[in-house]
Amino acid sequence: MIVDVVQRWRGRRSSYRPVGELMRFDPARHEVACIDGPGADTTARAFVVEHHYARSMGAARERVGLYRGGVLVGLAVFTMPSQVKVLDHLPCPREVSVELGRLVMLDSVEANGESWFIARALELLRSRGFEGIVSHADPVPRTNLAGEEVKPGHIGRIYQASNAVYTGVATARTVRLLPDGSVFNERTRSKIRGRERGWRHAVDQLVAAGAAPPEHTGAAADLHDWLRVELPRVTRPLKHPGNFRYLIGLTPWVKRHLPKGMPYPKLTLAGRTPRSPHGHARDVRPHGATSAATSGARLVTSDGAPERAPLSGPAPTPQ
Repeated sequence: MIVDVVQRWRGRRSSYRPVGELMRFDPARHEVACIDGPGADTTARAFVVEHHYARSMGAARERVGLYRGGVLVGLAVFTMPSQVKVLDHLPCPREVSVELGRLVMLDSVEANGESWFIARALELLRSRGFEGIVSHADPVPRTNLAGEEVKPGHIGRIYQASNAVYTGVATARTVRLLPDGSVFNERTRSKIRGRERGWRHAVDQLVAAGAAPPEHTGAAADLHDWLRVELPRVTRPLKHPGNFRYLIGLTPWVKRHLPKGMPYPKLTLAGRTPRSPHGHARDVRPHGATSAATSGARLVTSDGAPERAPLSGPAPTPQ
């Protein structure tokens, strides 16, 4: 049986709280505010690094915090996506569009707190001139080398509860996983190849994962050769079928001009395996994963073309 629960984070480990728990979220004990000022990025990044498995948040445009008694217990980071064309799914200009890049709630926040938090975060963004938001739900679980699940997949239940428009599945791709299960993405790799800002930190990530330190870093070519050798040695491939894409309009005009939505991805109970009318399925376990949390988790499409058709969500506990 799959029980409705909400996902929480602490110390880069996920946990869950039941939606119907007796201790209910109390709005009177919480407040929501933008995190601004010179130390805004430092504050937000430290929270994400400490608690979220990915330990990164992208280039933030706005950071909104959930506070209880003056203590940060939740965070929404609205970012400029690494592929800016993602924003073109919205009917408004890129300048007033943003991606919800991270949503992190501590395990001390009661169920339904994220719905209340997101609603107020969107109000703050609207007041700052933003008109539309793109968000993605990653349906594929992540495991570390020991096979332990470090991030469950999810279908975007919180976005569905916010009446977001579901527009299908983003492009399928192959991602590289570090030993701890986090993604070493293509944008980070390109920083190393081109010696762009942040390349030293990216190199340090691979060295910490077991790569041999580069002997020469004086030219981009040196790092390119080093990456070609060390990347496949310390990371593993995961064929990702694509994230579920949701759109949220913040103004009446944008809401009216959003594309027609597809049916929301859903879960079935039997065998933790979702099904479509035609029952086509693809295994989405990371290479080498053996944990019970990922075994049997499959994505299903109605026509076998996940990049164009809506997928039923995989088997993780819904979020």
